[in-house]
Amino acid sequence: MDAEDIKRRMIQQMQQESQVQAEDEYVRAQIEAQKKAILRKILDADARERLARIRMANPLNAEFIENQLIRLYQMGRISEQIDDAKFQILVKNLMPRKRDIKIRRI
Repeated sequence: MDAEDIKRRMIQQMQQESQVQAEDEYVRAQIEAQKKAILRKILDADARERLARIRMANPLNAEFIENQLIRLYQMGRISEQIDDAKFQILVKNLMPRKRDIKIRRI
């Protein structure tokens, strides 16, 4: 094995890695497009706007809410479009409860 063989193998390995990354990015984009299409179908404009504001404030919570909404839709539990008032109720029910911590001074 001389330097040319090593160089050729490294270039080939880098090309394979970049090809795998491109395929992963394509799959992620496809999944994201499907999620957006489903959310567009089940949420009205005001509810989508509220979800976008939640995403700006806390992306992890928005992702969790999106996944739960899609899961409910796929199970058939959501049959009509959700308006903003219903969306607020759903968000309150879907998000885990936060414990209020009170500190008392003695």
